[in-house]
Amino acid sequence: QVQLAESGGGLVPPGGSLRLSCEVSRRTYKNYAMGWFRQAPGKEREFVAVIRWADRDTAYADFVKGRFTISRDAAKNTVYLEMVGLKPEDTAVYFCATPSDVVTWPPFSRSDYGVWGQGTQVTVSS
Repeated sequence: QVQLAESGGGLVPPGGSLRLSCEVSRRTYKNYAMGWFRQAPGKEREFVAVIRWADRDTAYADFVKGRFTISRDAAKNTVYLEMVGLKPEDTAVYFCATPSDVVTWPPFSRSDYGVWGQGTQVTVSS
């Protein structure tokens, strides 16, 4: 069974940076992409970014374009989310996830993902 483990969250001031990591225990052809989502208190979990393992193709939510960068290291089975220019509204629990089956690219919807990590807290505050 595929398992995901996030790390790298923390407390940063506005304008600060963080790099989140998500290590995948194993991959099959169905786990062809890795996504990041976030959930703020009282809000729905929302899509942030996704990357495809094979060709590094990426997609981003409009609200993070230019500030967040998703990347992957296939040798380490690890996906990263580099975040710069953080704002208080970026405060949330960040989750990585992978599809359980091949779906239309890019997979934006929560329902496209079948395996989730436990989440890592990101707090942006002075």
